[in-house]
Amino acid sequence: MKYITLGQSDLNVSNICLGSMTWGTQNNQHDADEQIDFALSNGINFIDTAEMYAIPPSEETYGKTETIIGHWLAKNSERRSDVVLASKIAGNGLPWIREGGDITGEAILKSVDASLERLQTDYIDLYQLHWPNRTSPHFSKHWPGMISFTDVDTEKHSAQMLEILQALDVCIKSGKIRYCGLSDDTPWGINEFIRLSEKHNLPRIVSIQNEFNLLHTKDWPYLIENCVHANIAYLPWSPLAGGVLSGKYLNGTRPEGSRWSKSQRNGLFRDNAMVNSAVNDYVQVAQKHGLTPAQLALAWCTQVDGVSSTIIGATNISQLKEDVVAFEKSLSDTVLSDINSVLHQYPVPF
Repeated sequence: MKYITLGQSDLNVSNICLGSMTWGTQNNQHDADEQIDFALSNGINFIDTAEMYAIPPSEETYGKTETIIGHWLAKNSERRSDVVLASKIAGNGLPWIREGGDITGEAILKSVDASLERLQTDYIDLYQLHWPNRTSPHFSKHWPGMISFTDVDTEKHSAQMLEILQALDVCIKSGKIRYCGLSDDTPWGINEFIRLSEKHNLPRIVSIQNEFNLLHTKDWPYLIENCVHANIAYLPWSPLAGGVLSGKYLNGTRPEGSRWSKSQRNGLFRDNAMVNSAVNDYVQVAQKHGLTPAQLALAWCTQVDGVSSTIIGATNISQLKEDVVAFEKSLSDTVLSDINSVLHQYPVPF
């Protein structure tokens, strides 16, 4: 297992981060316990969750994943220091979470306490903002014309960001969280948080997690370059594109119990002819080089310059074992050339 320092922190994390968003819907307590135990026994010390989980988000599943992790921590309290635990405060738009309101300083203080209670721990190693208060070009809003940047009140959002940092500072000084990070944000978001933290002597963000995979590469190169030079750890989420890059959904296949066999959330259903064609070509590349499609996608993601730790999730232990093996694979120039041929043909089908 390889380890990296998480940005400007003293957190030493594995280059694989165990995602948990299906725990509480597709996975139960036993499944989660099995995955955590397997991860730790194989050197994975980084676990990511969120108050919003399980997924798909609903009032009924809110907080379930943190609660499941909390049960494991309670049963294994002596192992708390073995885990670098990350969680997130939900952004606006979900009516059952703070009536859909923005992230505020007050929301940070209350949400941290609620997460600590569910997680049954005294501290969270990395506390992240799940998405910014302003609309950002994530969740399929990255195409030109879908959102308007000029309509954003820059001063208002900067003031909100300052209030957020001040609340995070309170939480860090009280020992409830150790470091803070972003999710689903942009270069401007990164740099404005850094500017404010330097100007007001407040905590500096150490990481950002964004969607990044062979079907969705919009963060390359500009946001990732920003992360490298600002020493912000870049944490790709959905490196298998929600399981699509495993090839299991090709040609309309819907395995029972899989994510695409259920109602897709938030209108993000990405089942289209271009995606199917791209995945079909990646499957052929994987077969040509003796890899599973999932291993090809994960091995590609982790070798991208600037990627720190890749967040993986699995709905069963067999998938998790297959995924972990991918990080032991070294892709030759020939394999990368074949991948690039497909990538150039289908640069952003998602």
